[in-house]
Amino acid sequence: MGLILAFVRVLFLTFLLVWYTDAGASNGYKVFNVKKYGAVSDGKTENNKAFLKAWSEACQWHGKAMVLIPRGVYILDSVLFLGECNGYMAFNLKGILKPKGSLQTSDQWITFRYIKGFFLGGGGTLDGEGYKHWNRHDCLKNLNCHPLAISLRLEFIQNGMVSHIRSINSQNAHMSLFGCVNLNMSNLRLSAPGDSPNTDGIKIGSSEEIKISKTRIGTGDDCVAILSGSKNINISQVHCGPGHGISVGSMGGEGSVTESVVGVTVKDCTFNGTSDGTRIKTWASSTTGVASNFIYENIRMMNVANPIIIDQDYCPYPPCDMKTPSRIQIKDITFNNIWGTSESNVAVTLNCSRTVPCKNILLKDISFFHGRGGSVRFGTLVYLNNVQYLVYFSDLVTFDGTHG
Repeated sequence: MGLILAFVRVLFLTFLLVWYTDAGASNGYKVFNVKKYGAVSDGKTENNKAFLKAWSEACQWHGKAMVLIPRGVYILDSVLFLGECNGYMAFNLKGILKPKGSLQTSDQWITFRYIKGFFLGGGGTLDGEGYKHWNRHDCLKNLNCHPLAISLRLEFIQNGMVSHIRSINSQNAHMSLFGCVNLNMSNLRLSAPGDSPNTDGIKIGSSEEIKISKTRIGTGDDCVAILSGSKNINISQVHCGPGHGISVGSMGGEGSVTESVVGVTVKDCTFNGTSDGTRIKTWASSTTGVASNFIYENIRMMNVANPIIIDQDYCPYPPCDMKTPSRIQIKDITFNNIWGTSESNVAVTLNCSRTVPCKNILLKDISFFHGRGGSVRFGTLVYLNNVQYLVYFSDLVTFDGTHG
């Protein structure tokens, strides 16, 4: 009899817990479970209608609302989760999201827009299944191409957090931020093969007060790309590789009038097997602008082809028109305590504009060895072109066990 009573008690408590969660008492959130709205986690059924219905009702809730995606595999077409909402919104992803075979909007998959107070997390996965699409990526040759989908777009989000999310095999970039303010991103895992086209990890444009930390990114393009209009970007404890490093730009592309990136800090990061490390890149064009107040410090490079590079003749796909020098002013840049192995003989390249030379570039405690053994020769360790006010501090380089 005692065992029966104990079993009934456990059953009752379990039922009570389920009811309590479904009623919405989860850390003060009202929970909107997509399965209650008809979502099917069989990896075959499209679930846009159920997800949008759950989001709509959550968005109308006066208070903290959580859209819950339980474990399982859910198929979504291009979907826009739109604010503004009546309270703080959480998107708690426990399952795996995969795209419909042919997306309604080719360059967009999952988008959140116009939300004040937002959390995305839960330990779930975005699987873009990019390997099904990369072979048709021909935008470099075909001007009429349809760009592939960015897995996650965050647009005009204020006061948000993205944490403990995994993104794999994105068709295009994994995550894109535009018009965001005060967004904290941490404990992310973004991965795609090193030869996958245009699979940037995180692209940031026209956003400010963005923090990225405790994140691992391995992909086929920039681990982080900081584009024009961005201000006060802080990146720390990021492991990058494979990929093209952490880049500012490219800036000054065709069609732009003026561009700026101000206030970037990259610290306590590791680059492993990347084509570039810390990179600032601008096109040779008449676009004016500024890239200033950057700090790169406490960075380890392992077998990086171009560890430190400023390139104001950026031309990824020659030929390019180099008649007009870049008019983007690069100034007030600090490289401090950066060390490791360089795959090339030129570990530091500062190739600046002849029209607006780089100003106030500080190199302090920079130490590199050649990745394939032997020393990096001092004479070719640093390449300088059109640099004003370059300052060397506290032994510029260490090579082959000696000081330069």
